[in-house]
Amino acid sequence: MNLQMSLKKQCFEMTKAGIKTEDYREITPYWCIRLFEMSWRNSKKQWEIIFKTNSIEWLLEMSKNINSDYFDYGGYKFKKIDTNTMTLGYPKKGDTERILKFEHAGIEIRTGNPDWGAEPNKLYFVIKHGKRL
Repeated sequence: MNLQMSLKKQCFEMTKAGIKTEDYREITPYWCIRLFEMSWRNSKKQWEIIFKTNSIEWLLEMSKNINSDYFDYGGYKFKKIDTNTMTLGYPKKGDTERILKFEHAGIEIRTGNPDWGAEPNKLYFVIKHGKRL
């Protein structure tokens, strides 16, 4: 599976230069749906219920056994992701100057680097980039 994420210009340029090696996405029902395998019919509603009854710290605790690309706890599994595609905004398909592809190097739940756009002391899905393709 390919995980596509759009970036603002500053983050795109740092990623292109090899300075920024990971991206941050907020822990929300939207990103849970994009990153986890789902077996529920109405996954958005299910994640909204989970977020109302639990805290983000619950998800962090649940994911302590996470490894580079897969964990399974209570039926929650990250999708198998092969590549991360980073785009500058929303380019046309053939606009290679605004599209970067990387091997997927795993997902962690932790704080991020404020120099790379993360808010201090906030937990994120940290999507790590491997070798540029």
